[in-house]
Amino acid sequence: MSETSLTLEEIYKLALNALKINGCDEYNAEAVATTVTYAERDGSVSHGLFRIPGYVAALKSKKVKGDARPKNTFLSQNAIRVDGDYGFAPTAIKVGIPDLVKITKKHGVGVLTITNTHHFAALWHETEALAEENLIGIACTAYKPSVAPAGAKKPLFGTNPISFAWPRKNKTPVVYDMATSTMAMGEVQVAARDGHKVPFGTGLDKDGNKTDDPQAIANGGVLLTFGDYKGSAIAMMIELLAAGLVGDLFSFEAQKVDNNDGGPARGGEFIMSFSPELIAGENWNEHAEKFFKELSSMDGVRLPGQRRHNNRNDEGPRKINSELIEKIKNL
Repeated sequence: MSETSLTLEEIYKLALNALKINGCDEYNAEAVATTVTYAERDGSVSHGLFRIPGYVAALKSKKVKGDARPKNTFLSQNAIRVDGDYGFAPTAIKVGIPDLVKITKKHGVGVLTITNTHHFAALWHETEALAEENLIGIACTAYKPSVAPAGAKKPLFGTNPISFAWPRKNKTPVVYDMATSTMAMGEVQVAARDGHKVPFGTGLDKDGNKTDDPQAIANGGVLLTFGDYKGSAIAMMIELLAAGLVGDLFSFEAQKVDNNDGGPARGGEFIMSFSPELIAGENWNEHAEKFFKELSSMDGVRLPGQRRHNNRNDEGPRKINSELIEKIKNL
């Protein structure tokens, strides 16, 4: 596989120009390009430039509005709904998070529901933004079916990721962002592109047999949930939170209305935040740090998010798949 080195600024400009040329205005293109650049910066390559062709496909098909203007509605003193105006999720998140921070710092708990958006990014962007405000963040979203519930061989769930972030004063937050499937579909697609196998049992082929071939999973097969019925229960919970509670599409409904252009399907997102200072008290950080000290002292343990933050400290260029760069330039 041939790779080309690009600076973070070059990655941002490549993403920004591809989006603007294909129908995004400056406001929306900046939000998406920033999200893509941060993913490449932190080593989350399956949510970086890899996603740009899909974003562009959704713009070309007119499924997604490139000039969306999301708006907040306060449902209660603790709950906000963002109508994404059928644009990309990063724009809606940019609009909703500041008000979520305000109500959480005032009341201790806040909920942000996002509707009528198209989500294609990692979720740690949202939860980490909350943690940087000394808030605890939880976020989850559903997608088109690609994951079989425990005991089934046909998909019903999306990869249904969930992210959690815990703030640490004067330190990077502890953040995890994981699919409730054995792997994120983006990671399976990257493995298929690069010719790598995935762990056996990541998914099933079209005949219902467990496989380590990412091509067989991505083309006619199905992913499995992690932990069998335990992961399946969490995936179900996310469907109910991100679709049932938000009032947007369940994964099976998203599939029915999507035009299959390769871009992100329409759906919602559920975000919840907590103020540890208001709920746990002023010594919340010192108390939690005792736990992190114990956890980190164990051999072989790495705190979630640590690898990404280590990558972030590297301000140098990133190696990008050369074919992907040319594909984006041709867009």
